[in-house]
Amino acid sequence: MEFPRKTLTRAKRAIACSPFELKLFTQMRRSSVSLAEISGDCGYFNQYTRAPIPELKAEQSLLWLIRVGVLRREVDGQGLTDSFRLTPLGRQVLDLWRGSPAVPRPTWSDRLRNLWTQAVHLAF
Repeated sequence: MEFPRKTLTRAKRAIACSPFELKLFTQMRRSSVSLAEISGDCGYFNQYTRAPIPELKAEQSLLWLIRVGVLRREVDGQGLTDSFRLTPLGRQVLDLWRGSPAVPRPTWSDRLRNLWTQAVHLAF
């Protein structure tokens, strides 16, 4: 599946601006990862985050990546779970970074554009 360049650019920027490490997205490619494994000290020790982050901040960041189209929430027989997985768009972004040791660090411009995009999406 091919995505427009603008969609890929927005997805790469959102991932780069997130508090998550490449290891998390690599794991999400293989299987779903629960919020408990991502947040707090557990996320830091799993090398999913650069520093321990509160559960609420982790969930907000994950929900933003869902809105961008990079992640989806896992569903089981009972409905939605607290686990997340990569979408085809997320896999394609990961393929672009194959062989890279880490998610590329965002520029200040990337951070401002990501914040602006989030603000516009939250307004509607």
